[in-house]
Amino acid sequence: MRTIIAAALVLGFVQVQSAAAAAETATCEPTSEAEIAKLFDRWNTSLATLSPQEVAKNYSEDSVLLATLSNKPRLTQAERIDYFEHFLANEPKGHVDSRDIKIGCNWAVDLGTYTFTMKNGSKVPARYTYTYEFKDGNWLITSHHSSMMPEK
Repeated sequence: MRTIIAAALVLGFVQVQSAAAAAETATCEPTSEAEIAKLFDRWNTSLATLSPQEVAKNYSEDSVLLATLSNKPRLTQAERIDYFEHFLANEPKGHVDSRDIKIGCNWAVDLGTYTFTMKNGSKVPARYTYTYEFKDGNWLITSHHSSMMPEK
């Protein structure tokens, strides 16, 4: 029994050391605030296609979408596609009003305020947070929170 416990402890230690070594040797994808800002433009352009599948391509498979016009967290691509099927019926066009961008090693956060103009001319001001991760050669949204402004 002691041998099994010792082996488990050694194996756990080796795994922790391997993970730490991998983190230390991670290659950070060079980027800039301007490049991260363009990720919103990419997302907004995908809205203009009116294809929920095209919009969903911006999100990682395990991304979380807390959408402006839905109370339900969207945790799968199918759920995100379902949300965008309804949202895109309004033919939204987004415009960033203010933003702050933070950048780390293979991650970035873009947060601020934006306004959507709908096909009927109505405007929906909202605040947003996008988190991005660089994986498999591409920047993808890992979480997206958007909520209408609480004060009028």
